[in-house]
Amino acid sequence: MDLGTRPRTTASLLSRLGAGVEARNQLLVEEWAGIVTWAGDHIVDSPEGAAITEGYLDTGVPIAGGGAPLVSEFALMELIAVLGRTPDGGRAYVGRVIECAWRLPHVYAAVAAGRLAPWRAERIADLTRPLSADAAAFVDRQLFDASGVGWAQLERLVAEAVIRFDPERAEAERQAAADRRRFDIGGVDEHGLVHLDGLLDAADGHDLNQAVARRAETLARLGDDSTLDVRRSKAAAELARHDLALDLLIPDPDTGEILATVPGRKVVLNVHITDTTISDDHPLANPVGRWDEGRCPITSAQIREWLRAKDTTIIVRPVIDLADHLPVDSYEIPDRHRTRVILRDHTCRFPHCTRPAQRCDIDHARPYGQGGLTCPCNEVALCRRHHRAKTHSTWHYEIPMPATYIWTSPAGFRFRVDHHGTHPIHDTDDPSPPDG
Repeated sequence: MDLGTRPRTTASLLSRLGAGVEARNQLLVEEWAGIVTWAGDHIVDSPEGAAITEGYLDTGVPIAGGGAPLVSEFALMELIAVLGRTPDGGRAYVGRVIECAWRLPHVYAAVAAGRLAPWRAERIADLTRPLSADAAAFVDRQLFDASGVGWAQLERLVAEAVIRFDPERAEAERQAAADRRRFDIGGVDEHGLVHLDGLLDAADGHDLNQAVARRAETLARLGDDSTLDVRRSKAAAELARHDLALDLLIPDPDTGEILATVPGRKVVLNVHITDTTISDDHPLANPVGRWDEGRCPITSAQIREWLRAKDTTIIVRPVIDLADHLPVDSYEIPDRHRTRVILRDHTCRFPHCTRPAQRCDIDHARPYGQGGLTCPCNEVALCRRHHRAKTHSTWHYEIPMPATYIWTSPAGFRFRVDHHGTHPIHDTDDPSPPDG
């Protein structure tokens, strides 16, 4: 076998597969357009417009969210039969298309333009259907280019929409969920072990995890050579015994921060100045907060609960200019650089990867050994898998402008990764951003 021909053969195969995906999606886009046209011809907007067939009033049926049109029930049956779908499955499918066309115009436009796969739009429609018209419109505005949105991010966006536009419902649901908190210890098994199972407030769970992690690290430094999982188990038991290990203050080797100081929760507060403030009586108040550790929106009520917890230490982080260039004369990435890169990139910058930047390596875009600076302008968040791919394979990227990355695969395929998401570059001479 001539190994020199393998990449060309692989590229040809991948090109055929990609073309097949595009052709399949194009057929679905045409089907969606036909369904939207059909729906426009079969809207039943009032009892007077309903048809009477064999003594039965054919009123319109709601198969999408509020504000979407009602369609003729009998005509819908015919459409589903033509589509070759089951009654329930077909009704849900047509409802998703109508949801996108009437309540999610940006999402529908992305499907029609071929920027968003129809199956992804269907998933979005499933999540937005229970929302009010205002909340659905908010989600749609954030999804002007939905190809770069992962499922977890989409669910957080829907949760934020509920908090923004139906705060009473959001708070009621939060309180109801909080009432289901529990912490159970199972029976002792034949090896003298027990299973734990619990549901905690997110901040309480984070505090517990941090405490267990610190104790596990302390045990390791004191000579415990057990696996990390075993040490975490021991650490949880020590918490229950008020920490019977040696009372040592262990400094973090990277930052010099003392790992064990005063008891209580430590809250790092990032203040963002906007045109609204968190206020119970302000009519334009924004009730949505964000929690970086949980990567989710939270209500202002929950923030107040967390900050009022006993022995809470609040640290207000200074304003960080993400455009600053602060090079250092060393290979190691300082914490202030890591913070800037995390806030700028949010996730791993490899095509389609959504791993949080907090869990990523910081890569030197131009290797340090080749003259690359240790500076935020030359540092990129890459998860461990894609950091290895960039370092040890022929995957590589360029940075035409800050926070924008042009990747080239081993077979020569190119992708643009920026705040809009990931987009294949079909014209290899044009790395310009997509419209919008």
